[in-house]
Amino acid sequence: MPRKSKVCYFYDSEVGDFHYGPGHSMKPHRIRMAHNLSLNYGLYKKMQIFRPMPAKYDEMCRFHSDEYTAFLREITPDNMGDRTKQLQRFNLGEDCPVFDGLYQFCQISAGGSIGGALKLNRRHADVAINWAGGLHHAKKCEASGFCYVNDI
Repeated sequence: MPRKSKVCYFYDSEVGDFHYGPGHSMKPHRIRMAHNLSLNYGLYKKMQIFRPMPAKYDEMCRFHSDEYTAFLREITPDNMGDRTKQLQRFNLGEDCPVFDGLYQFCQISAGGSIGGALKLNRRHADVAINWAGGLHHAKKCEASGFCYVNDI
C-alpha cells in the first residue's frame, strides 16, 4: 500500500486584508476564499496547517538588494509623493502599486514559502502549499508583474 503524502499548508488570515487598489486584478482576498474552500470541503483534515512566520528583512535580502528591501519596508501611501524617483527606479506604480501594509504582505507571502521550503528540505512534508506565495516575477532590485518579493 503506497504511503500517504504529508502535506503542509501555510495560511495567515491577515493576507486577505491587503488590497492592491480598485480595479487591480491582484486580489489577496481570493487567498482567503481558497482557504475557506479548503475548510468547507474538509481538505484541512488531510494537512498540517501552519501560520507562516513573517519573512525577516535579512531573509528577503538573500535575493533582493538591501536598498530595494529597505525601500519596500519604508514606502507607504502617505510618503510615496516624496519618493517619485525611487518609485520609478524600483518599478512601483500601476502593476505594482504602493498600498497600506505592503511590506507586511511581502513578509507573509515570503514567510509561507520559506516555511514550506524548510518543511520540504527537512523531509517533514512531501507537499507544501502557500496560496499567498509563488510571486516569482520580482527582480533583485525591482517589483514586477504584481510581485514585490520573489519567494521562489
